[in-house]
Amino acid sequence: MLKITVDENIANAEEVFSRLGKVELFPGREITNEILKDSVVLIVRSITNVDKKLLERTKVKFVGTATIGSDHIDAEYLKKKNIAFADAKGCNAEAVKEYIFTALAEVLIQKNLKFKDLSLGIIGVGNIGSKVVECADALGMKTILNDPPLKRKTGYEIYRELNEVLQADIVTLHVPLNKNGIDKTFHLFDYKKLNQLKDNSVLLNSSRGSVIDNEALEKIIDKKNLTVILDVWENEPEVNSSLLQKVFIGTPHIAGYSYEGKINGTIMIYSALCKFLNIKENYSIELPKVDNPVIEINKFESTEKTLRDIFGKIYEIKKDDKDMRIFLNEESNLRRFNEKRYFDLLRKNYPLRREFSNYTVVVPKEEKELLNILSAFRFTIA
Repeated sequence: MLKITVDENIANAEEVFSRLGKVELFPGREITNEILKDSVVLIVRSITNVDKKLLERTKVKFVGTATIGSDHIDAEYLKKKNIAFADAKGCNAEAVKEYIFTALAEVLIQKNLKFKDLSLGIIGVGNIGSKVVECADALGMKTILNDPPLKRKTGYEIYRELNEVLQADIVTLHVPLNKNGIDKTFHLFDYKKLNQLKDNSVLLNSSRGSVIDNEALEKIIDKKNLTVILDVWENEPEVNSSLLQKVFIGTPHIAGYSYEGKINGTIMIYSALCKFLNIKENYSIELPKVDNPVIEINKFESTEKTLRDIFGKIYEIKKDDKDMRIFLNEESNLRRFNEKRYFDLLRKNYPLRREFSNYTVVVPKEEKELLNILSAFRFTIA
């Protein structure tokens, strides 16, 4: 029987992949070469480095990652060994977009700012970045886009130079981690680039931790009076605790952790594996309905406060931030606990989070601008 080794934290993994073979589940950081000796299929998340060391002298012929990023995969080695590969690009794009604007709504309320008065620099305009653009446009924001590969491909002047994007009021990163080459993104934001950001601006990173030099950011965050939202950290699962103390919102790499995003990732890899095995797909899933799916707007104060109130009923981002900071408390027992393990446990035990498309918002018909905004976020309007 086909032996399939799967990261135990992949949603519905055993239920889905057991249709194709014998499934063995392991924590992602504990998958070893010895475990894979007789495996033909390996399915991972971003915490498992898939390379020669892991795969040498195994029977693995198919590798799937239920993630949008693939910097943990040695693609050249897989190609050399004729090992098939599939990723799940785009699976959680909606979830990350929702994370970005939920965080921004918190920032703008605190700073007493309005979306329509601000410019948004978007670095990386792929599956996620393009969705961020759509919502920013609906909010009346000025968007400044940077995506060198897309500019080379299309020639469109809409894609601006990085230096121009750095002058936006808000800058958000949605790029893969490339350690080399013309589109290198490792430490794309080094001290020099961080120093080019506008004073008092907002910086968000939900892509990969090493896209920003975390030590440089720690040094410059106070100098530039930056408001920083970080979901990803250099050297995960280690976290720069000094930097965590300085950011406005810090979370444990969960921006894309919606239930829909996780299921999408699983199904995308299942489909790719069926194709590889030349087997007809025979699995589908009906997601459970959400509790309390109707949100009523009784009083409209401002776009920012209204959105924060709506988003907050679905996703409490400040709770994720609070949970992340627990181990900063010197009196906490977690100081005697392995902080790396705590980071992984936050992700493993992350509560069910549903996407905005599951909810209906009751809005006064005269609020046409708000209706358009909520539609951009995929809410049903009543």
